[in-house]
Amino acid sequence: MDVVETLLPGVGIRYDLTTRSGTLIAIVMKREGTVELAVYDSDDPDRATSVLQLDAEEADAVADVLGAPRMAHRFADLSREVPGLSSARVTIRPGSPYDGKPLGETRARTMTGCSIVAVVRGSDVVPGPGPEEVLHQGDVLVVVGSEAGLEKLGALLSVEG
Repeated sequence: MDVVETLLPGVGIRYDLTTRSGTLIAIVMKREGTVELAVYDSDDPDRATSVLQLDAEEADAVADVLGAPRMAHRFADLSREVPGLSSARVTIRPGSPYDGKPLGETRARTMTGCSIVAVVRGSDVVPGPGPEEVLHQGDVLVVVGSEAGLEKLGALLSVEG
């Protein structure tokens, strides 16, 4: 699917995409953090049939819903295809000894056999994070590994320092 990005000077950025069914959707991310979602008439692409205004908090909530769970769902599909492979989301909680530390310091793969395949931070996703990626309270780690390894990793990351 192609997404067309247009800079709107003084306003923000507009993203246009067309769904498989032919519906044009525009997302305008404004500089102050608000977001406008518009669905356009398929017969008249200049006429919006629906416009939704989101404040910054609402936009972040929608991004969270569409970000981490969607990515974890993709890995869940993979884990059904590969016996013994599971996926999970692990949140860096307050008091975690890894808050503010590079991912490499967790030694996740060595200690648990699990791979951290993405870090979801608010509405941003860091796919394939390197060992230098600094973790922060609230980050959601998308992880694949064995069930036992996922349990170990959850315990490792939640231990208070």
